[in-house]
Amino acid sequence: MDGSLQTWTLLPAIAGLVGLVIAAFFYVRVKALPEGNATMQRIAGYIRAGAMAFLAREYKVLAVYAAVVFGALAWLVSPAAGGWFLAGASLSLLAGFIGMKAATYGNVRTAQAAATGTKADALLTALDGGAVMGLCVAALALLGLFAVYKFNGGGDRLAPALHAFAVGASSIALFARIGGGIYTKAADVGADIAGKVVENIPEDDPRNPGVIADNVGDNVGDVAGMGADIYESLVAAVVAAMAIALTADGPKVLALLTDSSQSIERARSIAVALPLVLAAVGLVVSIFGIFVARAMRKSAPSTVLRAAMVLPPVVLVAATAFILPIFGVRQNVTVALAAGAIGGAAIGLLTEYYTGTFNPVKRVAEAAMTGAGTNIIRGMAVGMESVAICLLLVAGVGFIANYALSELGLYGIALSAVGMLGGTAIVMTVDAYGPIADNAGGIAEMSGLDPKVREITDELDAVGNTTAAIGKGFAIGSATLTVVALFSAFSLEVNHVRRAAGLPAMNLALDDPKILIGILIGAILPFIVGASTMLAVGKAAGAIVNEIKRQFDTIPGLREGKAEPQPEAIVDIATSAALSQMILPGLVAVLGPVAIGYLLGPAVLAGALAGALAVGASLSLFMANAGGAWDNAKKYIEKGGIPGHAKRSETHKAAVIGDTVGDPFKDTSGPGVAILIKVMSVVSLLIAGLIATR
Repeated sequence: MDGSLQTWTLLPAIAGLVGLVIAAFFYVRVKALPEGNATMQRIAGYIRAGAMAFLAREYKVLAVYAAVVFGALAWLVSPAAGGWFLAGASLSLLAGFIGMKAATYGNVRTAQAAATGTKADALLTALDGGAVMGLCVAALALLGLFAVYKFNGGGDRLAPALHAFAVGASSIALFARIGGGIYTKAADVGADIAGKVVENIPEDDPRNPGVIADNVGDNVGDVAGMGADIYESLVAAVVAAMAIALTADGPKVLALLTDSSQSIERARSIAVALPLVLAAVGLVVSIFGIFVARAMRKSAPSTVLRAAMVLPPVVLVAATAFILPIFGVRQNVTVALAAGAIGGAAIGLLTEYYTGTFNPVKRVAEAAMTGAGTNIIRGMAVGMESVAICLLLVAGVGFIANYALSELGLYGIALSAVGMLGGTAIVMTVDAYGPIADNAGGIAEMSGLDPKVREITDELDAVGNTTAAIGKGFAIGSATLTVVALFSAFSLEVNHVRRAAGLPAMNLALDDPKILIGILIGAILPFIVGASTMLAVGKAAGAIVNEIKRQFDTIPGLREGKAEPQPEAIVDIATSAALSQMILPGLVAVLGPVAIGYLLGPAVLAGALAGALAVGASLSLFMANAGGAWDNAKKYIEKGGIPGHAKRSETHKAAVIGDTVGDPFKDTSGPGVAILIKVMSVVSLLIAGLIATR
C-alpha cells in the first residue's frame, strides 16, 4: 500500500473522532439550555424515564441474542468473527442510547425556546438535538469499519471480519427498529383512538394516559430505532463495496485505475479502501451541511431542512472529483457516486411529493369526506403509485452506476449506495429533529403553555413529519441498492470458494429450478414480517385502548381534569408487546438464510435473496409512502385544509382511522421489511463460505 493511500485511509478515523467531538458539543449545548417550569420538567422527566426504561429492557433481550450469536460465530467461523459481531452490535446500541438521551433532553428545551424565544431559537434547539444522533450514527459506523479494516489488513481475515461486523449492525438494527416501531405505533394508535375517537378530546390532552407513552414512543422508534437503521445501512453499503473488491477478478480490478500498468495488489487495495474513504468524505460534507442549516435558522423551517438534505450530495460529488486523482482512480467512480448521491436526493423529493401537502395527500384528505373506507382506498392507491416511480428511479441509479464501472461487476452499484448514504449524518439529524419537535408540542400542550407556543412547535413538527417520510424513502432506496451489491458479493464469495475446491461456478440462470424455488421462498418472508408486525401493533393498541377506557371509567374526576392518569400502565403494555413481538421477525431474518442455505444450498439461497429483494423493496416503499400520505392527510384536515371539516368533524374522524392504519405501515412494518432484506443479505454473505460447496 503506497503512502498516499495509507494517509487517506486515516480519514475515516479522523472524521469519526471529529464527528463525536462536535456531537458532544451539541449535547452539552442543548443540555445547558433552560428546561422551563416545573410542570414541563415533570412531563419531560416522565418521557425520559419511560424511554430509558424501554431501552434498558430491550438491551437485556438483545444481550442474550448477542451472546448466542457470538458463541455460534466463534464456533463456526472464528472467535475474532464473534468479536467483530459484538463490535458492530455494540456501536449500534451506543449510537441509539446517546441519540435518545439528547432527544429526551432536547424536547422540553425546544418547547421552552418556543415559549421564551423565537421560532428560530426553537428550530436551532431541535436541530442541535437531532445533530447529536446524526453525528454519532455516522461517526461510530466509520470508526468501527476503520477498526475492522486496520486490524485485519487486506488478506483473508478481512472478509469474515467485515461480514461479522455487518451482521452485528444489521441484526441489532432489525430488533431496534421493529421493537421501537411496535412500541411507538401501539402507543400512538391506542392514544389516538381512545382520545380522538372514543373520548373526543384533543391530541396530547393531559387527561389521556396514553399521551406520555406516545411521546416515549417517538423517541424509541423514530430516534433510537431509525438511528440503528441508518447506522446499519451505512455499514452494509460500505461492506458490500469492500466485499466485492476483495473477491473481484484481479485483471478487472485494474479497470478502476487510470494507469493499467499498476499492480493488481495496489488496485485491489485502492478498491477495498475507497468506499470507506468516500464515506468519511460524506461525514465531513454532512458536518458542513449541519452548520449551514444552523446558519439558516431564521429562514422558514421547510427551507432550512430541505437545503440540509439537498446541499450535501452536490458538495460530496465535487469533493469526490477532487480526491480521485490522488489515488489515480478513474472519474467514472464520480459518476457512480453521483448517481447515488443525487438519486438519493431525488428519491427524497419524490417522497416529499407523495407524502407532503401536495395533490396526492390533498386527494387522500378529500376522500375522507365520504368516510374512512374511501380515505384508506385513496391512500393505498397513492402508496402503490409511488412505488412504481421510486423504484424506477432506483433502477435508473443502478443502471447509470453499473454502466460507469461495468468492468468491475456490481462495484459501481455498491459505490452508488455509498454515495446515497454519504449524507447519513445530515439525514439522521433532520430525521431525529422531527420527534424532538413533536415531543415539544406535546409538552407544551400538557403543560398548558400559551397556544402560540403550540403553533410554533406544530409548524416545526409538520416539517418534521415530511422529513421523516423523506428519511424513510431515502433509507429504503439505499437499502435496495445495497442489497443488490450484497447479492453480488454473496455470489462472488460462493464462486471464490467453489473454484478453490475445484467445483463449477454456481448457476444463477432463471431456468434453474433451484433459483425459481428460492425466489418463491424469498418472496414469502417480507409478508411474514409485515403481517407479524402489523398484528403486534394491532393487539397492543387494542389493549392500550381498553386500558385508557378503564382509567377514564374508574378514576374519579379524570374526565373533568381533576385527577391524574396512570401513564405507567400504558408504557408497560407497549413495552411488553414490543419486546415479545419483535422476536419472530428477528428469527425470520437471521435464521431464514441459514436454514435455506444449509438445507437447500447456495443456489436456492441466491434465489431467495432475489425474491425477498423484489418483494421487500416494493412492499416497504408502499407501506412507508401510503402511511405518510394518511398521516399528513389527517394533519391537512386539522389545519383547516378542507373548509367546514375541521378537527373532530366526521371527516377528521375518518382521516384519523386512516392514519391509524398508516401508522404501523410507515413506522413499523415498512421499515421492518426494508431491514429484513438487508439482514438476510449480510447473514448470507457471512455464511457463504460455509455453504458454498453444498
